[in-house]
Amino acid sequence: MSSSARLSWVFDADYLQACNCDYGCPCEFAAPPTPGFCESTGAWLIKTGHCGNVSLDGLGLGFAAHWPKAIHLGGGTVTLFVDERANQEQRDALQNIGFGKHGGLPFETLATTFATVQPTCFVPFEVHLDGRNSTARVGNQILIGLEPVKNPVTGDPEFVRIEHATGFIFKGAEVVSARDVRVSSGNINFQYSNTAGFVTEVHYHN
Repeated sequence: MSSSARLSWVFDADYLQACNCDYGCPCEFAAPPTPGFCESTGAWLIKTGHCGNVSLDGLGLGFAAHWPKAIHLGGGTVTLFVDERANQEQRDALQNIGFGKHGGLPFETLATTFATVQPTCFVPFEVHLDGRNSTARVGNQILIGLEPVKNPVTGDPEFVRIEHATGFIFKGAEVVSARDVRVSSGNINFQYSNTAGFVTEVHYHN
């Protein structure tokens, strides 16, 4: 990975996230994760963006992570996933962004919470955007399947949205159910169903 000086970067992306918490994720409310630890994954499909003079349009970026306690307490393990279609300059740019080396939220903050960084994976991204029913497959290592949260009595879909003005990963998102989330990446391995999920659009920059 390049260790070049900081460059200006920006991107707009669709974003899918899933974790092991109950619906809505207490972390969004400054509370501890539901089981006391956090296992999370997410994928960004960049619509438009650049890092310096390197275009990031149309590329995927993802992560899988485990934190032994709440995220802010650190000690986490992470794998970064970069779209295999990226050329070397784009791969360097996305890694430098993803590991917080160029600054900017959310990556600069998240980078401080990891004690172990596993090798970056360059894999195909298959993202199907369909609102609350969006899905993502990142190589053979990540599967995210989302659907609306279901009313426990009627089974009807619930339509819930969170607005988080001080959030650093997103400011607002549709709250969904991660009906199926699976991760297998080195020391990060988990599988959950009907846990917290979000789908949204983000604008990031340094």
